Amino acid sequence: MTHDLAAAAVERLRSLRPNADTPLFTSDLSVNEFLLVREAGFRPLGLVLGTSIYHVGIQGIQLGRWSKNMEVTQLTEAMYHAREHAMTRMEAEADLLGADGVVGVRLELEFHEFGDNIVEFVAVGTAVKAEEPGPWRNNKNQPFTSDLSGQDFWTLIRAGYAPLSLVMGTCVYHVAHRRLGAVLGNLGQNIEIPEYTQALYDARELAMARMQAEAQELEAEGIVGVVLDTHNHRWGSHTMEFLAIGTAVRPLRPDHIIERPQLVLPLDG
Repeated sequence: MTHDLAAAAVERLRSLRPNADTPLFTSDLSVNEFLLVREAGFRPLGLVLGTSIYHVGIQGIQLGRWSKNMEVTQLTEAMYHAREHAMTRMEAEADLLGADGVVGVRLELEFHEFGDNIVEFVAVGTAVKAEEPGPWRNNKNQPFTSDLSGQDFWTLIRAGYAPLSLVMGTCVYHVAHRRLGAVLGNLGQNIEIPEYTQALYDARELAMARMQAEAQELEAEGIVGVVLDTHNHRWGSHTMEFLAIGTAVRPLRPDHIIERPQLVLPLDG
């Protein structure tokens, strides 16, 4: 998997491998997170990242559809594939380190001065290795990835669950422009705008369904820490990206049951 990594990245990561002459880990975990990850039975190996600079093409809205709600599929595919490229390269760096997973993953995007439609997508996190061998890799034989904090990661492991992968779904949606008569007719009134309600509802549902499909492909039991974000980036007020993202998880044992603490009542004086 190293063929898609920069030579400088490969050299840096090889110097961090546990069998290197002077092994040294790097991490963006806070001190508390670092200690909790260690207490959960994992040791940091190194900071890993992936990047993808992507030209996001413009898909014009035909005049007849200017007043219709519709997904802008070209932009949806661009935003998804760009993040996927960044994630794949981050996973490749973790694989080169011999990591079992990556914790504290952040997905960021930045617009640069290369052009109005050129965006850099960055995935970064801390590669970790389990102290004890276990089924930590997912069913695609890839290191697990998770955007959980060090505290949440510790809690998840202590509860008998393992992260599988950061899963996401996205939808770029054009929200219909209202006709002038409808705008004027609602002046001074408190009233729902059904076409806007339906557009935002549909777009979020598409993003959620795509995230769930990724988790099902991994045979996950569920998704934790789900975040729903909305951005319009530079497309204007009527075109927005809806992003659903979370960590797919599974129990470490098929017969696992979370033990609930017993409630202890105070004795009557």
